[in-house]
Amino acid sequence: MRPFIIGIGEVLWDNLPSGPRMGGAPTNFACHAQALGADARIVSRVGDDDSGALLLRKLEEAGMSVSGISIDPAHATGSVGVEIVAGGQPVFTIHEDAAWDHLVADNATEDLFKQADAVCFGSLAQRNPASGEVIHSLVGLTAPSALRIFDVNLRQNYYTPRTILQSLELANVLKLNDAELPKLAEILDLTGGVREQFAALAAKFDLRLIAYTRGSEGSVLFDGNEWCEHPGLATDVCDTVGAGDSFTATVVMGILNGWSLDAVSAAANEVAAYVCSCDGAVPPMPERLRAMFHEQVFAAG
Repeated sequence: MRPFIIGIGEVLWDNLPSGPRMGGAPTNFACHAQALGADARIVSRVGDDDSGALLLRKLEEAGMSVSGISIDPAHATGSVGVEIVAGGQPVFTIHEDAAWDHLVADNATEDLFKQADAVCFGSLAQRNPASGEVIHSLVGLTAPSALRIFDVNLRQNYYTPRTILQSLELANVLKLNDAELPKLAEILDLTGGVREQFAALAAKFDLRLIAYTRGSEGSVLFDGNEWCEHPGLATDVCDTVGAGDSFTATVVMGILNGWSLDAVSAAANEVAAYVCSCDGAVPPMPERLRAMFHEQVFAAG
């Protein structure tokens, strides 16, 4: 049985130097999860415009269902300017008041969340408080066994301490990177080193897992008891757009399939290294990586 996984939040165009690519962290997450064998959905909005129609068509061509993406007649499809700087790192310019800033929910959307085995949400799509309320309401409908992944994803000034705190209280899995941890530590008054901070986070918010990426230096996973550190894999970096989202998707697939932290970590670093070697957030997943989960029997639920 394939796990049912949802990414909720922004769906948009990443305007890279090489041209536009579909993107948005929860969209990238869902697309990577689908490529790895999940039945994945994106819950978001696009505008009633050519840009939105093309985005939906591209998602369908990638094998994604677009049933969770509604049309907003009043706001344009989202877009982001992306500059690639040293080390393939992206610098984003995120345009405001896009269709995905105006999330809505209906009975069909609520039913999706009641069925979900995992759902991933971030802080960016909560920059409009009304959309934040929709996200919290829908994520709150998931079963107690479901993974609720808060991908911190701090962008520009589009977050508040209140948003971070409320999201952590809703989540049972936290994903963050080495640029975000100091900001989170400041907001939450965390002290000590990385391990002390993670132990405090896991205890305070009753987290089942913390997934921490640190660029070329790999990652750390912590489940409240066990630590797993990975040094990372050498790769020729094109850009790092979407690499963290692919890491998150692989971690979620591994956890849902009952893998050990070591196995989860190895797979997630391999997938993220591949994405770093490609242009854009959601390059086609090679068969050697897709095959990791295709023979697995979904363990949870």
